[in-house]
Amino acid sequence: MKDNPIKERSYKFAISIIKLYKRVQATNEYIISKQLLRSGTSIGANIEEATTAQSKKDFLHKMSIASKEARETLYWLRLLKDSDLINFSIDEYLNEINQIIRIITKIVKTTSEHLKQ
Repeated sequence: MKDNPIKERSYKFAISIIKLYKRVQATNEYIISKQLLRSGTSIGANIEEATTAQSKKDFLHKMSIASKEARETLYWLRLLKDSDLINFSIDEYLNEINQIIRIITKIVKTTSEHLKQ
C-alpha cells in the first residue's frame, strides 16, 4: 500500500479537531465549535474520497473541496482565537491547518497542470 502523507495528516488533524470541539464546547460556545467540527473533519473525508476517484478530473474536484473545507476551518479557528471566546491557545491548530492548506494547494495546482497536458 502506498504511503499517503496528506491522507494521514488530515485524519490526525480531524481527531485533534474533535478534541478541540469538546474543549470549546466545555466553555459553552456551541455555534462556532460546531462549524469548526464540520469543516475540520470534512477535509480528511474529501481527501479519502479523492484517493478512490474515478478519474483525474474527479480527483481534482474532491481535492478542491478539501481545499475549500481547509480554508473554512482556518476561518473558524481565526474567529475563535480573535473573538476571545476561549482562554487557551489554538496556535498549534492554526499552524497545522496552514500546512495542510499549503499541501492541498500544491496537489490541486499540480493536478490541474497535468490535466491541461
